Amino acid sequence: MGNKILVVDDDPEISSLVQYTLESMGHQVKVCDNGREVMDILRSYKPELLVLDVMLPGIDGYSLATQISEDEELGQMPIVVLSALEPSRTMFQRFSQVAAFLTKPFNTDDLTEAVKNGLAKR
Repeated sequence: MGNKILVVDDDPEISSLVQYTLESMGHQVKVCDNGREVMDILRSYKPELLVLDVMLPGIDGYSLATQISEDEELGQMPIVVLSALEPSRTMFQRFSQVAAFLTKPFNTDDLTEAVKNGLAKR
């Protein structure tokens, strides 16, 4: 089986598209629709990569990326950021583990490439 990937997005259509794309690549995918549960799921599911939306209910993607980067256990996990807000790209440049920033709507080929590159960085 492929790598374990956690997809965090509150838009069911985006989550389904990302899940389908990654599963067709052979990965195991778990989906979360809010920021509040992410840290617990990261610890229990132990994914090799995180696909993270920026605008989330509970805790936003930037705050989550900050928590993850400061966490001893999770700090090296690659993150692919998805956002409808192109200007938020610069906020994520400070995180070394952010492998890619994709603006919604995104091309699934770009997502596939971003995930491959992110997993290669581990």
